[in-house]
Amino acid sequence: MTAPETAAPETTPETAAPGTTPDATAAEDTAGTPDAPDLTIDGTGLLCVQLLLRLRARIAHLSAGAVVHIHTTDPAAPLDLPAWCHLTGHEYLGQVPYEATDREVYALRLTSAPVQTRPDRPWHPAPAAD
Repeated sequence: MTAPETAAPETTPETAAPGTTPDATAAEDTAGTPDAPDLTIDGTGLLCVQLLLRLRARIAHLSAGAVVHIHTTDPAAPLDLPAWCHLTGHEYLGQVPYEATDREVYALRLTSAPVQTRPDRPWHPAPAAD
């Protein structure tokens, strides 16, 4: 006969050690949200094509599920970023609250199998390999 298992004591935010999360669930709740970027791209001063070219180059090494924040002053970004995500298959997460008034911040989550775009024209899908 085995002894009954005892549950580990529950840790609450009040009893957790400073700088730690009470349990794995709490850590998972914030991972991958727009508040926790895996990469931040400074696109201030860049307009549509330059912004997308920088974005395209900087995310090339990231894995699926990575969250990217894009800082931008481009007034067309609220239209361009969701459209580009739709084209490539990445998930547009929307605008992220940001204290500064000189730029906006938008977030996206990378997909595992994005549609590749041309290196010089981010609005055009790359030609299919023969």
